[in-house]
Amino acid sequence: MDLHFHAAGPVTELTTPLLVVPVLKGEGDVPVTPGNAGRELAGSDDRWQGDVRWQAGSSVVTYGTGGPRRVAFLGTGKSMAELDREAIRRFAGAAVRLAETLRCPDLALLVPQGGGVDGAAAHQAAAEGLVLGAWRFRELKTGVGEEEPPAEVTRATLVPVGGESSSEREAMERGRILAEAENLARMLQSRPGNLATPSDLADVAEAWAAEYGLEAEILGPDRIREERMGALLAVAQGSAQEPRLIILRHRGGSEGDPPLVLVGKGLTFDAGGISLKPPKGMEDMKFDMSGGAAVLAAMTAVARLDVPRNVVGVVPSSENLLGAAAVKPGDVVTTRSGITVEIINTDAEGRLILCDALDYVTGMEPEAVVDCATLTGAVVIGLGHQAMAVLGTDQALVDELQEVGEATGERCWPLPLWPEYRNQLRSETADVKNVGGRPAGTITAAMFLRQFVKEMSWAHLDIAGTAYGDGGEIPYRRVGGYGVPTRLLAEWVLRRSG
Repeated sequence: MDLHFHAAGPVTELTTPLLVVPVLKGEGDVPVTPGNAGRELAGSDDRWQGDVRWQAGSSVVTYGTGGPRRVAFLGTGKSMAELDREAIRRFAGAAVRLAETLRCPDLALLVPQGGGVDGAAAHQAAAEGLVLGAWRFRELKTGVGEEEPPAEVTRATLVPVGGESSSEREAMERGRILAEAENLARMLQSRPGNLATPSDLADVAEAWAAEYGLEAEILGPDRIREERMGALLAVAQGSAQEPRLIILRHRGGSEGDPPLVLVGKGLTFDAGGISLKPPKGMEDMKFDMSGGAAVLAAMTAVARLDVPRNVVGVVPSSENLLGAAAVKPGDVVTTRSGITVEIINTDAEGRLILCDALDYVTGMEPEAVVDCATLTGAVVIGLGHQAMAVLGTDQALVDELQEVGEATGERCWPLPLWPEYRNQLRSETADVKNVGGRPAGTITAAMFLRQFVKEMSWAHLDIAGTAYGDGGEIPYRRVGGYGVPTRLLAEWVLRRSG
């Protein structure tokens, strides 16, 4: 999306086919608009005003007497005091949906402010909502069977309530970059397994590195064997597709400064291996690389924003199929760390490819490590599709991620990692089992990973319930991949950078 900032002139003189004005809840549920925008924009004919509602998604479209051809009054669902970043983000996404309904490719948005949201934060959130809302995966569509292509919004202008502000303009640009990064993750998620193999993912990472000024290092099967990554190799051995360990580096800090490290599960298709998944819905297992997609995309945002820190993104990538050489239940594999693992369920493969990657990054002596993975179905039972689980060795880091999640709308909820959960992973044959049974499945999966991070400051995000879906009630999402937690990871790095 081509995004602009309206810096000069009254809003009544803004030339646009559609201006969207936020409607907020006033005293006694009376709808209000910022700066009495209703009368200013619609002129003396105020018969429409009785139809305006503040409830989220409610809209009234009028024809203005000034510059804007149409003026749409769109409910935010909030009062001025209740307004937060996510409400603004959703309002902007709803504006895109309204423009699509009107088949209007160009819109202007009057940015609402209030509550604890200052002008800069409001403009960043609005930019994110617009850019996220306008994205659509079309690269495999030919148009066959379509009466007409779907309407697209390609241009938007943010209109501040007050005068021009350099901080608001900069915030808009930051929001655009973060949302564009999340859209890159959504693109990778949306590609089917035959077009997003581990080698394809590595090729994309190298292309992005060249485009955005990152360093790329790709470890193929021979190097992975040299690194003794027995768990990653075990998961991959049932597939004809070779595994990769993808590493992207941003050198924004001083040489020798400990990096911030992001690790993402890059399982490009998961059939469950010998512990085969049910066929219904298996096509969605292309989304099992969502964590890896988010890490690669977040690294592009880190580079574009020129973050003054050393940051590393690491993605172990493979398929999990059931060929003649596939790992079997009861097999024992030796991980890079030397810990032996008895495979009880081959469908608990994400923790296996991650454990070797986490052991690998301990050698970087990082300041902190955050990993993200569609790891367990149990997290959906526990938290639904409203939040990802966060667990870790460093309470301050867990708190940071929870705070950033609230700001980005990619919420986290903490779960405990008490030592007693380790008992569920005891094996009679090896050092540890790869599953701990049904009770506390999300926690025992994280406890499995905990054994490989040594004394690092580490947090784990289980995104199985939030990485993809039907879009739900969030207007800036569509059916398919959401790109979560790309913006959360990038924002966390930005906050760590001061």
